Amino acid sequence: MSTRDLNKPVVAILTTSDRVKQFKGNRNNFRDIINRGRELGHLVYVVTVRDLKLDERTVSGYVPSASGKLWYSISVPLPQVIYNRIPNRNEEEKAPVARKIAECLEHEHIHLYNPNFFNKWNLFEWLKESRATAKHVPKTRRLRSAATLSAMLRNHDSLYLKPESGKAGKGIMRLKYREDTSLPYRLQIQSDKKNTTYKAASVERLWARISREKGLTRYIVQQAIGLATFHGRPFDLRVLLQKNGRGAWGVTGIGARLAGSRSITTHVPRGGSVEEPATMLSEHFGTEQAAAILKSVPATALLLARQIERASETTLGEMSMDLGVDEAGGLWFFEANSRPMKFDEPAIRKLSLERIFQYSQHLARQSKP
Repeated sequence: MSTRDLNKPVVAILTTSDRVKQFKGNRNNFRDIINRGRELGHLVYVVTVRDLKLDERTVSGYVPSASGKLWYSISVPLPQVIYNRIPNRNEEEKAPVARKIAECLEHEHIHLYNPNFFNKWNLFEWLKESRATAKHVPKTRRLRSAATLSAMLRNHDSLYLKPESGKAGKGIMRLKYREDTSLPYRLQIQSDKKNTTYKAASVERLWARISREKGLTRYIVQQAIGLATFHGRPFDLRVLLQKNGRGAWGVTGIGARLAGSRSITTHVPRGGSVEEPATMLSEHFGTEQAAAILKSVPATALLLARQIERASETTLGEMSMDLGVDEAGGLWFFEANSRPMKFDEPAIRKLSLERIFQYSQHLARQSKP
């Protein structure tokens, strides 16, 4: 087992407690982070919001056994850097969690980054503030009434309806308008098990169904971009961005996700698959143009990430980003996630683990304002 380097910061992975399993979150991911941190000379552990007592010098943290199957609670020093992995919005919005995150942000010796999940509407609003990033944003409005739908359909015959706080494609609907039929409005609803299509003759009937489907959840409505396809199925690019040891944004890796045969999104839990970007792009654009498009992705993604961080007015250290490529090779921003799921591509995964600790070292060297 690697020995701890006392010059390197103590890093805690923050999550919430679980009555049955000690703590919530992706244990395999946490194990990988802890093992890589140890190899790099860091003390790393998982800590729950409940156990993170900021006024004490030591806290109860969890570390995996040698086999990795069991987790032990041990006494560890208070962290200098907190890697926020609160698992979902419901947990994050609980008062004790929000309070603890606020206390960490105020603490003079602790650095916590990525304090909150992103809200889709905020992301699009932030990116519209800069002319350089606004051109990559599809036309987007808050979905408040049938009138909003009608206004959007006047300019776009295909729309996406997305929950503002959605994750992994959950709750997304696709709306198509076909003028030449008696039921011109076609709404595709993606649920856990299947896709259903609802057809309506009028906006009023359509709105009644959408209202029932979304309930009280806040939605946005967005122009659908005609994406490049691979064997007839749309794909998009997933970019992992992380800050490095100098505190500067860098692209850790670019992957591609191909939509499932009957899915309206490319998310893997919805039947999408992990693919090689160059293969997907070459099939549609040819080798030369594919290489040019792929070369333009890092600069665009970095531009978007910097604007998101600037406009959010929070300290961010990583994000994953979904970028669409239209049929002409243009890049479009669809989503960013402040708690990226782990990338399956081995080279991206390896570098992503190292970047967590490079950035942690950078943060620990900074004095808080």
